[in-house]
Amino acid sequence: MEHLTGTLALTFATFAISAFSVWVAGARLAYLADALSDRMKLAKSVVGLVFLSTATSLPEIATTLTAAVQEARALVLNNLFGGIALQTAILAMSDFWARGAITNYPRKANHALEATLLVLMLGVVIVVLMLGEPLSFGGVGIGSVIIALVYAGALWLLRTYDGANDWVPVDLPDPDPLPFPAPTGLADASTPNLITQALIACGAILVFGFLLVISAERLAVQTGLGTSFVGVTLLAAATSLPELTTSITAVRMGAYTLAISNIFGSNLIMLVLVFPADILFRDGPILRTDAPMVIASLGFAIVVTAIFLTGLLIRRKPKVGAVGVDSVLVLISFAASLFVYYQLR
Repeated sequence: MEHLTGTLALTFATFAISAFSVWVAGARLAYLADALSDRMKLAKSVVGLVFLSTATSLPEIATTLTAAVQEARALVLNNLFGGIALQTAILAMSDFWARGAITNYPRKANHALEATLLVLMLGVVIVVLMLGEPLSFGGVGIGSVIIALVYAGALWLLRTYDGANDWVPVDLPDPDPLPFPAPTGLADASTPNLITQALIACGAILVFGFLLVISAERLAVQTGLGTSFVGVTLLAAATSLPELTTSITAVRMGAYTLAISNIFGSNLIMLVLVFPADILFRDGPILRTDAPMVIASLGFAIVVTAIFLTGLLIRRKPKVGAVGVDSVLVLISFAASLFVYYQLR
């Protein structure tokens, strides 16, 4: 018993240290992404959607591909799909650091389009699951290929639409929110230096994020909670920690566009990761499953995304204190999802 307690304590300590390291690296990466977007004259929505979301998704990428090689279908799907509702809840939590409802700030329809395309991809995944992947080539389901193609089309559409100005919002909040003090030295650092720092932060997120994932998997075994429940909760939380720290830091700086695109971009990546996971998973198409928890996680992902989509479209919305009602509803939905996951474990 003492040996088991000591092992559990060591695992938890590793988990905590890795979480702290990921938090520090993620916060630094948010500052660097904001500085690089200004330096290179890139739209923050594009930086958040492509660069920041990819960097913060490195733990998910490593975990998903490793679990796929090990043929752990439940761990792959529950981690990916469960992480979508969690990361959207992270965006809702970051609303507590915003000056008013976070969904009031975007000045273009990019984020609404991101949310719409995310709901589209979630719907495609559900249809594929319901059909049971009837066609496959070399063990890779046709549904996974379709998801990858839809993702490529979504990126093209978002990149093309970014330059459009045919959606003009009214009744905007203060366009220049007071920024949270950024680290000194970034304004004077050279562009190569900023890029080097960003790569180092990405490397730290990958290494410590992977240690975080390994610790979460061991906690699943040592606590007896099971891989399905842990995959859709603790493991998803571990791999989503970079999104949490970067989103909160971005909001504190007043970079709301960066924060929203980071979360929606990460969620899109969670879905497209099904394709490389399917290639590495050799026991048939990875989406050939009828696991209730997988369906439930996709359903809750649609619910929370649709709530924020509504918030983005309705500019004048009620607030609960300083937080938008859409963020409150997302947090309530996420809490409900945890209850459902526990019942389905």
